[in-house]
Amino acid sequence: MKLIHPLSLLLLFLSLLLGACAPANENAGSESTDIDSRKNPVAITPEEISATTTASLSAIGDVLIHDSVYLDAETENGYDFNPIFEKVKPYLEKSDITVANSESIIGGSEIGVSTYPSFNSPYEVADALKTVGVDVVTMANNHTLDRGEKAIVNAIKYWDKIGIAHTGSALSEKEGTRITTRTANGIIFSFLSYTYGTNGIPTPNGKDYLVNRIDQAKIKKDIERAKEQSDVVVLSLHFGQEYERMPNDEQKQLAQFSAEQGADIILGSHPHVLQPAEWLETSDGRKSFVIYSLGNFISHQEDLFRRIGGILHISVEKTVDADGTAIRLKDPAFSTTYVKNTGLRNFEIDLLANVDPEMNKEIQTHLSTWTNDIKFE
Repeated sequence: MKLIHPLSLLLLFLSLLLGACAPANENAGSESTDIDSRKNPVAITPEEISATTTASLSAIGDVLIHDSVYLDAETENGYDFNPIFEKVKPYLEKSDITVANSESIIGGSEIGVSTYPSFNSPYEVADALKTVGVDVVTMANNHTLDRGEKAIVNAIKYWDKIGIAHTGSALSEKEGTRITTRTANGIIFSFLSYTYGTNGIPTPNGKDYLVNRIDQAKIKKDIERAKEQSDVVVLSLHFGQEYERMPNDEQKQLAQFSAEQGADIILGSHPHVLQPAEWLETSDGRKSFVIYSLGNFISHQEDLFRRIGGILHISVEKTVDADGTAIRLKDPAFSTTYVKNTGLRNFEIDLLANVDPEMNKEIQTHLSTWTNDIKFE
């Protein structure tokens, strides 16, 4: 066997020693540096987490079906009111929710249609409103009891059948305590409706639920319950003096009272003519919007201003953040309308701008008496 020289053993030992002390290869060194330099993710909690959604509401005034209107709509098999609304259909459909005042009770032909002073209208009126996009009707007005309890029963059952929500009248005490709501884009709207009276017709004993009458204690309580179930309270008030183009002190006081209780949007009816809109500031720093009268949307009242009505549009913005939920009303707009007919035939609703541009400007000025931010279409 060949012996290893002592000098060779010494050189081999030194080589192994130096190799062990040498740095690792370049790639390995880079990888080690990367790992060591990583830091744990920082938990970022924004000071404010915010989500905003928007929904739109439209509203029309009195749907008041005089005999000349339903006779014009009569067909061999019933009635067809769709042509009356055809020209304004796009303006009714544009919002997420549209509400109308069902001034003449929709009791149906089976109990006999009738006109002033005791109204009862065909179911086909409801069908036409459904077709053009109406989602909610208010039923508390001075004609609610015109044809008695039977007409109310028929109307409510028909509104339910075609899927239009209703408020202001009910068929039982339990039903009368329910708050009518509709939801759009995550925003819950509640609807309440009250009338000053019923043309001297008394409510049947023990059946106050058949029609809501204006009573501040009841309105306060109902608004409180509505606020618990919704983001926006829409209150319809049938009040004021017929044919007066400006609201009286009683209307203004009741509107302010309702706003203070939490009503956000207040829709007036009964005068049969347009009355101005206004922003109401409340003691808690909110702003409510009121239009004191939306006028007639469809009727056969012949006076010029009673033919003029319109469609209110308003947007609601809901913001949810770390501080809670905030509601803001914005972008009020109005489409002014006019009821036309030729020799009591061919009733239709058209934009006033198409009929009389100068009168349309006058109406715009009138509606803007107390606010300058309404946009007109």
